[in-house]
This record gives sequence, C-alpha cells and structure tokens, in this order.
Amino acid sequence: MREHVKNRLLVAKIGGNIIEDPEALTSFLEDFSKVEGPKILVHGGGKSATRLADQLGIKTEMIDGRRITSAENLDIVVMTYAGLLNKTIVAGLQHRNCNALGLTGADANVILAEKRPVQFVDYGYVGDVVKVNGNIITAFLNQGIIPVFCAVTHDSQGQLFNTNADTIASEIASEMSADYEVSLFYCFELKGVLENIEDKDSVIEHIDLEKYTALREAEVITEGMLPKLQNCFDALQKKVSTVHIANADFIKDNTTKHTTLSL
Repeated sequence: MREHVKNRLLVAKIGGNIIEDPEALTSFLEDFSKVEGPKILVHGGGKSATRLADQLGIKTEMIDGRRITSAENLDIVVMTYAGLLNKTIVAGLQHRNCNALGLTGADANVILAEKRPVQFVDYGYVGDVVKVNGNIITAFLNQGIIPVFCAVTHDSQGQLFNTNADTIASEIASEMSADYEVSLFYCFELKGVLENIEDKDSVIEHIDLEKYTALREAEVITEGMLPKLQNCFDALQKKVSTVHIANADFIKDNTTKHTTLSL
C-alpha cells in the first residue's frame, strides 16, 4: 500500500502543436526539466500520426475531431506515439539531466483500458481507461524517474488501443491524487480557453461548472475544447488539487494569463 504523503506532483500534458514545432518542444522540455519535485508528462501526437499515414497512403478518418482508429491506423498510432515521439521526448529530457522513462499503458500494466463500445459511431481500436496502476507510477517517482506517457493503452488480452491523451492525463492525475497534491496542466499553443477565437488575448481566466454550462450553451466553447474541459472537471471531481489550461509559458511563470478550472 502506498504511503499517504501529500507531496506536490505535476502532471503535464502537451499536444500536437507543441510536439510538431521543434523550437516550441525544446523550449517546453527546457522549462519542464527545471520544475522541482516529482512530475509526469503525457503527450499526444495526432498530427504526426496523420502525416505518416498520408505518406504511407493510409486514409485518416475523423468524426467531430476524433480519430477513427482502424487496424492500419492503430499501427501508425503505435509507431508514432510510442516510438518516434515518445523516444524523442525522453531523449530530450535525458539531455537535460531528467531521468525519464517512456511508457505506454501496456508497460508494467500501468494503464488498463477497454474498447470503446459502439453506439452511434464505431471508433475502431480506441480504448477508454478502466484503471491506472498508481502503485507502479509511485514506484517510478520514488526512484527519481519521470514517467512519459504516450496515448497508447491495452486491455491485458494483448490488444493495444489509441486513447485520448487528455483523458490519460486526467485519469493519471486523479489516481495519484490519493497520495499527492496534484496539479494538472494542459499545455497547448494558446494562452487558455478563449472568449473569442479570433482574439488570442481573450482568455477566460476562471471557469467553474456553472460558467462551463453557460459557455457551452452559448456555443462559445468549440467542439474540440469540450472534451478537454470535461476531462478537467472529471479530475477536479476526483480530488485533483488544481487544473489549468495554458500555453507553455505557464510552466515557468504561473502568473501569466491562463485558464484555471474549479467546481
């Protein structure tokens, strides 16, 4: 059983627009490496997967911003997420004296998932998280290791799944909140959730559930942001201490303009 110590823990998730930009990724890894204390990094990489699929002549199908993961596309996702991107990030952290370990959910059985049930859409080999093994993650952290998770999980029956990286970050943060004071940070290219997508400075600095409902009904929040915000509130409801959506500058200066979520 894990000891109930409330040390601080940072769980940061970075998306494709940062991963795709070598300069932005280098800058983020430099700042992330300087964050003291235990930390976890989660990354996506959908744009890289789409580009590789195009190069190989494999069709990428999206519905409402969500990837339909065929068997061929699953191969692309695993190659891209768990291979090139994950190891590039790990190597970048090692270069900065951060002892990082790249992981899928299958490694050490750390994230168990199940195939998303078919309702209106068959998403193919997409997994929904069932369980996060916090004991294993804690063991890594106690050894001074920084886990770097890509968006691949498994079902313990030998099947890998493409799984939303925002959800993985939320589920990991929620599991670890039993033992840590967890800050969950969604890092992307914008300063936060915007009131007006055309005005990059129109950051909504605080969103609670009531505000979220109003913004959704007014259609201020776009479809792509809806699942991200739902993951934020799921984490808060599962006792994650703080949740922020911001650009990369936030990790070195949390006074910069950003969006903070609360219940």
